[in-house]
Amino acid sequence: MKKKICCMVVAASMVMAMVTGCGGSSSSAGGENGELNVFVWTEYVPDSVISGFEEETGIKVNVSTFSSNEDMLAKVKSEDEGAYDIIQPSDYMVEQLISQDMLEKLDSEQLTNIGNIGEAYLNPSYDPTGEYSVPYLGGVAAIAVNTDKITEEVTSYDDLFNPAFADSMVVLDDFRAVIGMTERSMGYSMSESDPTKLEEVKTKLLTLKENIKLYDSDSPKSALISGDCDMAYCWSAEIALAMEENPSIQIVYPEEGAYLFLDNWSIPKGAKNYDNAMKFINYMLDAETSKAVSEEFPYLNPNDAAIELLGSEYSDNEAKNPPADVISNGEFIQNLDNDTLAVYDQMWTELKK
Repeated sequence: MKKKICCMVVAASMVMAMVTGCGGSSSSAGGENGELNVFVWTEYVPDSVISGFEEETGIKVNVSTFSSNEDMLAKVKSEDEGAYDIIQPSDYMVEQLISQDMLEKLDSEQLTNIGNIGEAYLNPSYDPTGEYSVPYLGGVAAIAVNTDKITEEVTSYDDLFNPAFADSMVVLDDFRAVIGMTERSMGYSMSESDPTKLEEVKTKLLTLKENIKLYDSDSPKSALISGDCDMAYCWSAEIALAMEENPSIQIVYPEEGAYLFLDNWSIPKGAKNYDNAMKFINYMLDAETSKAVSEEFPYLNPNDAAIELLGSEYSDNEAKNPPADVISNGEFIQNLDNDTLAVYDQMWTELKK
């Protein structure tokens, strides 16, 4: 992710959003030029960036956070239309939101910084006209190994199921990522829908239970850094940050091909502060702003202008900037029909009980 490479620390006035957990909301009076209600992933947008936008525009930003696309979708649906002005869906979720007529079209004339985005990231398959989303950050669900503790060679998703790694792992609390990884380890699509194959996937998935010590999508690096877990299946940026704290932690991109994600800015239907939302998205596209984001949260950055500013410390770091072959061999997950989603949900429930 998730989501990725998954939510956020903001200015002191927004601390209550973190205290109340995902979906919690901070409330305060609007700024001199109004306000903006954003709903984003945890630990994903720097407080300095939010403060910078507020200072530059006079717009007060109220932040709520989530830990999975499905949590975000459920919350948006449960709130009155217009509760949020900006949301941060991943690739497949953008497509789902478009199909349910839940997004406003973006005003391209206000996106004066869109030219900073690399051509490869424009008009993606999940939003082929580019009318409903703007890419923010992306990445890979990779493997982290503490080489001081793990002596076995780890090269693949399949290695995560080795009984030798019992009670040693932190994994994403994200059913599409974990089930998708299991499918990929078997040579299947990460969006498999064939019932016979899904029965095989379930059998293998449940063998992972003994190896999982902790589910955490918000800050899986914490368990690695503290030594509570010796391995992780998590976002590549989380591993990059853990590696800075402990050089014995290494990243492994799975040989089967990795789970890929790209998170986006979108405006939900009925947003009450549409123009402020457009200003915020354009601000996030600014090269200096995007550079500041990557310096704190080193995910795959589609902003070419920011990458140039970041220099070799970012571009040559394979944990922060996954190699081209990892991206080309990886897979984005796809939307599933309701019947298949029910099967995935049942598998996830059995794994976690």
